[in-house]
Amino acid sequence: QVQLVESGGGLVQPGGSLRLSCAASGTIFSVNTMGWYRQALGKQRELVATITSGGRTNFADSVKGRFTISRDGTKNTVYLQMNSLKPEDTAVYHCYAHINQWPHEADYWGQGTQVTVSS
Repeated sequence: QVQLVESGGGLVQPGGSLRLSCAASGTIFSVNTMGWYRQALGKQRELVATITSGGRTNFADSVKGRFTISRDGTKNTVYLQMNSLKPEDTAVYHCYAHINQWPHEADYWGQGTQVTVSS
């Protein structure tokens, strides 16, 4: 089994910053794409950012220039640095990982961490 454990959410004022972390543990041969999705109250889950094992990144248009994503392959951990936060960034942020458990591959999700941007 695999677990994704997120940390770093909380309450921040508009214009502030937060850093989210997500560590994958368990039966892992290798970790492919990792990333973050978010779901605001009453809305569908949406992509925030992803990063491949080779370091290629992809961002939602709404966060480009404000968020960065990185990973530590030795720790199977992905980070989301969120700057210039806006109230519309308020959501539950879920970590995602596509994991090779040889011979199987599967998608895994974290339970989510709340990010609230409010004055």
